[in-house]
Amino acid sequence: MIQQRVTKYIEKEHLFSPDDKILIALSGGADSVALLYILHTAGYHCEAAHCNFHLRGKESDRDELFVRQLCERMEIHLHTIDFNTTQYATEKHISIEMAARELRYQWFEKIRKECQADVIAVAHHQDDSIETILLNLIRGTGITGLLGIRPRNGAIVRPLLCINREEIIRYLQNIGQDYVTDSTNLEDEYTRNKIRLNLLPLMQEINPSVKNTLIDTSNYLNDVATIYNKCIEATKKKIITAEGVRISDLVKEPAPEAILFEVLHPLGFNSAQIKDIAHSLHSQPGKQFCSKEWRVIKDREFLLIETIESENEVLPPFQIIKEEREYTPDFLIPREKEIACFDADKLNGEIHYRKWQPGDTFIPFGMKGKKKISDYLTDRKFSISQKERQWVLCCGEHIAWLIGERTDNRFRIDETTKRVVIYKIV
Repeated sequence: MIQQRVTKYIEKEHLFSPDDKILIALSGGADSVALLYILHTAGYHCEAAHCNFHLRGKESDRDELFVRQLCERMEIHLHTIDFNTTQYATEKHISIEMAARELRYQWFEKIRKECQADVIAVAHHQDDSIETILLNLIRGTGITGLLGIRPRNGAIVRPLLCINREEIIRYLQNIGQDYVTDSTNLEDEYTRNKIRLNLLPLMQEINPSVKNTLIDTSNYLNDVATIYNKCIEATKKKIITAEGVRISDLVKEPAPEAILFEVLHPLGFNSAQIKDIAHSLHSQPGKQFCSKEWRVIKDREFLLIETIESENEVLPPFQIIKEEREYTPDFLIPREKEIACFDADKLNGEIHYRKWQPGDTFIPFGMKGKKKISDYLTDRKFSISQKERQWVLCCGEHIAWLIGERTDNRFRIDETTKRVVIYKIV
């Protein structure tokens, strides 16, 4: 009996206890209706939540009406909401499917907290998990992507992963419960539907029990992934420092590219990029690789991993306070790099801050000849990203301070100084 299998699965996976309150994501489709009936009949305390995304005209309103009537008949409290999904997708520059997913799960979590539910139950089943495995395999994935849909993700639980779509339909027929059908699920339009309607039937011609084979394989890989992830985490601790990924340690590992995949794929880098990054490990410094929000820089000793900053950064990422005072013989010039002292009379041009630029020169304190800032930073073994973040304090057209590093000798305090200007990073 399906209900017994589901309740045993809930216990086995520790999804929730008999005393917990369950918020059920109820679309009105066969899967979610079966989930509602199974949990309600099993005696769990359930509430339901339905989203109207207004994507299918009258069908969307039909679904909401069906869900309202079902919950009223079953005496289950229902939460509903309307979304302008198309507008949200446009504003966020994401697909309709991604917009609906974000809106749905954000709202589910909000309602879960408001009604003090312990978990949110969604109706993914074995066939959904199989489609996910194949979808990830087609797109390219690591071992985690081959595990299919897992029973729990935070407060999200999936009690129906122990049964398949055919069993769900048969269960609803046996209890005489109808459901609504989303017409888009019958269209060969989206990738997942292509897998469901075209690819899986073809695979079943080759192996009639391919679904069971894929489920068994994903369960086996789940154990493999436990061991694999433990090794990956231990390796990450060895190779990742505050500066970045230490290249000399990474290349000693048995499979550097696999480790890079686990580090970089969650940051939006695809398989081809990660392969290129792996090939760059023995090349000259300077190569950069970008995902949507992150970049990797091949430096001398490290792979630097950092968020992509706006190119139009006009304000320095620090604050500087200014102080002016009379110069007396007992004045001690601070030696901290965060403090710069100048002869106030020499510092007589317009003061402004900017990032250094190629071709910039200054006369480092204690020297007589000019030096390119690029050469100075290289001598100081600055990484590429450190160089990019270096700011200067200018007096007119001259650089008076390589901020946080060194002042210019032309503005130094000497025996003729009467007043000093002190700049301090805070």
